[in-house]
Amino acid sequence: MKEEVGVCTQCGKRLYCMDGFLNGVYKENRLYCFECEEKLSSADLMKE
Repeated sequence: MKEEVGVCTQCGKRLYCMDGFLNGVYKENRLYCFECEEKLSSADLMKE
């Protein structure tokens, strides 16, 4: 089963819940696709 749950805050890609699993990341009250979340996490690591 595939159900649209929203769009990536960063790039606008549509995100879906597939068989009970979100195909993205919910972080700080925002949705991100895996690619954008990875970029954000990498940028956070660079700051440290």
